[in-house]
Amino acid sequence: MKFKNRIIRASDIELKEKVVAINRVAKVVKGGRRFSFAAIVVVGNGNGIVGYGLGKANEVTDAISKAVEDAKKNLIQFPIIKHTIPHEMVGKYSGGNVFLKPAAPGTGVIAGGAMRAVLESAGVKDVLAKSKGSSNPHNVVKATIDALSKMRAPHLISQHRGIKMEKVFNG
Repeated sequence: MKFKNRIIRASDIELKEKVVAINRVAKVVKGGRRFSFAAIVVVGNGNGIVGYGLGKANEVTDAISKAVEDAKKNLIQFPIIKHTIPHEMVGKYSGGNVFLKPAAPGTGVIAGGAMRAVLESAGVKDVLAKSKGSSNPHNVVKATIDALSKMRAPHLISQHRGIKMEKVFNG
């Protein structure tokens, strides 16, 4: 049972965007090289809603705006408890593996590159994270989103199991 149980409309919430990576690719044609750009963007409301998008265009600004539009279509929601995640989680996508662990207040976001962008956009303030495997920003972002989408709120777990909230953490 995932936390993502309702459709999130991008028009209903205020989203902040963060560019994770811009990649310049070249196509060799008769007259030389023709360059185009691919941008990965993460959007989030800073309160448990986050999404990512990929945009490709001949200009950097066009690629970023396309990526933002794509990101607004891929929003997920997950629980945040006391500015951190509720439990440990592993996320996987292709070669990218990430490990997320809740942290005590004041720890900050201990994460690298692409993971940091996702977690900060989502509004997580204290978390310990490790990226294993691929360092490709595409795979790391998607693996982080995968880990966050698998997060479950303690009150939902207690409801599902039919036990008290205290037993969820101690049992």
